[in-house]
Amino acid sequence: MKNKSKVIVTGLTASAAFFAARIGFEGYKPKPYLDTGKVATIGIGSTVYEDGTKVKMTDKPITQKRAIEISKAHVAKDEVAFRKSLTGVKLSQVEYDIYLDFTYNYGQANWNSSSMLRNLKQGRYIDACESLLKYKYVAKRDCSIRSNNCYGVWTRQKWRYDQCMSANK
Repeated sequence: MKNKSKVIVTGLTASAAFFAARIGFEGYKPKPYLDTGKVATIGIGSTVYEDGTKVKMTDKPITQKRAIEISKAHVAKDEVAFRKSLTGVKLSQVEYDIYLDFTYNYGQANWNSSSMLRNLKQGRYIDACESLLKYKYVAKRDCSIRSNNCYGVWTRQKWRYDQCMSANK
């Protein structure tokens, strides 16, 4: 059973379920590839290495262990700004992981200006969940349309939404 208790965000960190979901959605690719936004990516959806160097299509393959290390290091850095953005907000572990995953994919700037964050700060948890569904575009393509070749983005948003709603029942 999922933990639905809400606690002040400063007491939360990315869970093992967070990383399992990332691998499930992103998959693991040892060689660099272009993501749906045409950005060079490696491992488990990483576009940069720990030192901030961008992934290049000419980079050497990495192991799954290395991919997890890069992802954990990136998430740890992202979590600092993410937690600061949620000062005073209470979330369950499920919600924390969902919104952190969103931030990992869409970036801190998009998170900071999102209706999700505004709704959370106002204690409007269901509205925050519903706001997830607004983020269905990549490179100006509507990913809820299968033929736009980015349907996985929409599938992931729907999964986040479903998890979020379940945590708020």
